[in-house]
Amino acid sequence: MRKLKFHEQKLLKKTNFLEYDKGKGHREGLVTQRYRIVERDDYKKYNGICLMVQKQVNIIKQMDPRDPFRIEMTGMLLDKLYNMGVISTKSSLVKCENLSVSSFCRRRLATVMTRIKMS
Repeated sequence: MRKLKFHEQKLLKKTNFLEYDKGKGHREGLVTQRYRIVERDDYKKYNGICLMVQKQVNIIKQMDPRDPFRIEMTGMLLDKLYNMGVISTKSSLVKCENLSVSSFCRRRLATVMTRIKMS
């Protein structure tokens, strides 16, 4: 291997290849192993989507229950998540509040094809 150039050495000083960040707890490892997620970025993206949905649900829950805007936004959110296949029923916001990364992973093409025994 060739000797590293000065700017390459400087860049490598800031990274630690021996102790890679393994994520937050072992839940991430279980989900990535069960649904065969290859890249950690996919898990992080799904987790970010879950957090955004939970924030949106909290904002909607703080509104007055009879507010027409709240009713409209609740319907739109439930329809969107139901049509994506992330939640099973359009019953209430409680389903959206307990949303997890696994619910998004269950809708991945590889998982769906395995479940219906196409692969």
